[in-house]
Amino acid sequence: MKDWLTVHEGSAPLVIGLPHTGTEIPPQIEARMTSPWLARKDADWWVDRLYDFAADMGATLVRTAISRSVIDVNRDPSGASLYPGMTTTGLCPNETFDGEPLYRDGEAPDEAEIAMRRATWFDPYHASLRGQLDRLSARGPVVLYDAHSIRSIVPRLFEGELPQFNIGDNDGATCAPELTQGVEAACAISGSSLVVNGRFKGGWTTRHYGRPSAGMHAIQMELVDRGYMADPVGPVSPDTWPSPYQPERAEPMRGHLRRVLGACIAFAESQR
Repeated sequence: MKDWLTVHEGSAPLVIGLPHTGTEIPPQIEARMTSPWLARKDADWWVDRLYDFAADMGATLVRTAISRSVIDVNRDPSGASLYPGMTTTGLCPNETFDGEPLYRDGEAPDEAEIAMRRATWFDPYHASLRGQLDRLSARGPVVLYDAHSIRSIVPRLFEGELPQFNIGDNDGATCAPELTQGVEAACAISGSSLVVNGRFKGGWTTRHYGRPSAGMHAIQMELVDRGYMADPVGPVSPDTWPSPYQPERAEPMRGHLRRVLGACIAFAESQR
């Protein structure tokens, strides 16, 4: 196994993708960037720790340690936008969510470098994800749960404050409605705000693998950071972001997520 790619194999019909929790940046790339902090600012902070209980539930977890600022494994490798007409970041982003430049003048990757990064990190990550899905789907339907998080307020990407739970199935295309309903019901027990197919309908991973007619059900969860860590209101700085992981603060959210993952497993098992 590659040292930047971590796979925990489980036996339950659930694969969890962790595409944005990584913060590793090769030194030769980081040296061309405007700021080490900006290069890691938009990571899905602490999400891998938040979901580490999932292994005990029998889930399979696939994680890349490479920062999304190097290559975003949840973007269309062709470069096509997931949200045409809306602001978003690309396969090898040149700016942060807030529009700050990631690279010094003239140092952004060209097409040849983007292709190299795809072959080095994107393709192996997805080969591993596909391999785990195929392994489990040999015994029946399986759920792919793509785990994400984001700050509550990012004015450049969306207006106002996001709901706590943002569930995406690309308007019902990537999984059976019963799965989405089960996840929504599990989130609702928390009493926190939620939305289905709001600002986040599911990224490339969800859309690429979700084939409910073939027993492959994919769903994305975009958590808002305030549910498990300090999430400053307004612009963030190296002094305020990321806030540290505090287990006692995160534990209530972990309880909610146990119900969510339990609903995913129960759905898949009901289809077998």
